[in-house]
Amino acid sequence: MSYQRLSNWKLICFSSPAIPIASLGLPLTVFLPQYYEGSMGLSLATVGTVFLLARLWDVITDPMMGVLSDRFPTRWGRRRHWIVLSVPLLLLSGYMIYFPSGEVTALYLFGWLFVLYVGWTMLTLSHMSWGAELDMDYHERSRIQGFREGFLVAGTPLIMIAAILSVSPEASKVVQSEQSIQAIGLFFLVLLPIAVVLAVSQVGEPFKHDLKVAEASSEGLWQRIKGGIVPLRRNRALLLLVTCDFFSGFSGAALGTLYLYEVEFVWQLGDLKYALLLVYFVAGVLFVPVILKLAKVLGKAKAACCAAAFNVVMTPFILLLPPGVTWIYVIALIVMGVNVGSMAVLYRGMMGDVGDVDELETGERRTGLFFSMLTLSQKIGAAMAVGVMFWILDSVGFSSKGNNTETALTGLALLFVVVPVVCNLIVAFFMWRFPIDKARQEEMRAEIDARRADVLSSEIHSVEARESEQRVPEV
Repeated sequence: MSYQRLSNWKLICFSSPAIPIASLGLPLTVFLPQYYEGSMGLSLATVGTVFLLARLWDVITDPMMGVLSDRFPTRWGRRRHWIVLSVPLLLLSGYMIYFPSGEVTALYLFGWLFVLYVGWTMLTLSHMSWGAELDMDYHERSRIQGFREGFLVAGTPLIMIAAILSVSPEASKVVQSEQSIQAIGLFFLVLLPIAVVLAVSQVGEPFKHDLKVAEASSEGLWQRIKGGIVPLRRNRALLLLVTCDFFSGFSGAALGTLYLYEVEFVWQLGDLKYALLLVYFVAGVLFVPVILKLAKVLGKAKAACCAAAFNVVMTPFILLLPPGVTWIYVIALIVMGVNVGSMAVLYRGMMGDVGDVDELETGERRTGLFFSMLTLSQKIGAAMAVGVMFWILDSVGFSSKGNNTETALTGLALLFVVVPVVCNLIVAFFMWRFPIDKARQEEMRAEIDARRADVLSSEIHSVEARESEQRVPEV
């Protein structure tokens, strides 16, 4: 079966919702926990626990959303209507999270985070599944997910610029924190509906022939969720991929959670925290095409292994850098930017290939269910990182208000280095053993397409036979 290669304009339209999605990803690990701990007066342990508990609901909502998006299509297709439905949930909860008023309690934060995460699941899961179904080619999947992830990473510098421009230099740190959070929130609230309209109106959905498979199934919702967990146990590629995504999510969120504290108290460059973060994510954008070229040469799994190994080797040097020297940390953040978007690009392209294994086995294209496992593994890793990092900081006596002991600062510096090194070492180990390369994926697609051709031919012959039987003979 052939697919028309999407133009760059179509991919730009498709990828545009990733920019407002960036207004959720970075703030929920870097800015919002610190904002609610500092400006809103909640304790480190309380904020860490709330973010962890709110995110753990994704254990239920992600697989459920994956099944729903596979099982209940509309005339639009299987994905776009869920993206549209996510918008009002995200706008309401986003406003309440980014623009809190009055006394903020742990219950307030938990409740609106829960609504926000449900909307986020609807949007991101449907968007990634849609992208995986736009083309079946091994490298074209990387191109599509590369565009999406590139926009996601590019959205981060844009919100950083918004945060920097919104801050009044003469204001107190509490006021500056509130100004930057509200600027990011406004960026999100304005851009989300515009981007979603652009995407769903300009890019269609393939796989209309697969909709019959989903609609014809008589399984219940929970039976289909359970049916997706069973392949996780016997599909080695899927197990390796979600394991690596968990550790990548944990590593990235740990760095994000610790970043503001690390820059201010260890690097002693607190006044440049936003500018340095901008450097980090701009470097991430620039490295995405490099990673895609590497994946074309080595394959996606080996490219992911190389990116993880690079991080393992380079990150420990941060411990040797002297505080207060700006240019050194600019170089360090450029080097660390290699992994900002590369892993997500590669993992999402690889999940499309993993879905081929399941389609070969079951005859169904359960992209939504499989991508729900990928988003779930990353979200759980990220949620655990926020909770665990805050708990450890609290246990070593770290205070965001300053006056920290040498033990507390050493603990912070070690966490910032040890966590990503260990996580990326695990990722490199498993990615080296990933079983699907370009040749294997092409073999699977050829067999799947041959089966579909046989089914289509059989259906045509069946229809012709029925028409022949029903034809009234002429007298």
